[in-house]
Amino acid sequence: MQPREKFSSSAKWEDIVGYSRAIRVGSRIYVTGTTATDANGEVVGENDAYAQTVQVIQNIEKALAKAGATLEHVVRTRMFVTDIKRWEEYGRAHGEFFGKIKPCATMVEVSALIDPRLMIEIEVDAEL
Repeated sequence: MQPREKFSSSAKWEDIVGYSRAIRVGSRIYVTGTTATDANGEVVGENDAYAQTVQVIQNIEKALAKAGATLEHVVRTRMFVTDIKRWEEYGRAHGEFFGKIKPCATMVEVSALIDPRLMIEIEVDAEL
């Protein structure tokens, strides 16, 4: 088994729940479910599906950079949204970042996320 490199965002939840923001195993990078929070852990873009999606992807981009990757290395995204009727707003932001990369993508509606102000959570897999 190849060694795991773990990357943290220093969010308080990582130790409480027991997870890493990202893990690199060889040429593969896995980024855990990421939400629309700023550097202080505050929710960004309350009730704005597009703004939250942009923040989420920017947070993912930072996690990938720590692991030596960029968005161009992403091969799969999984979007968990609280209101699928707003798919175009989430999709527009996703398309702005991934339109040329075109990873495999999934969007599913969930009943809730950890904070009721959060509308989307995204996890990605990347390959170097």
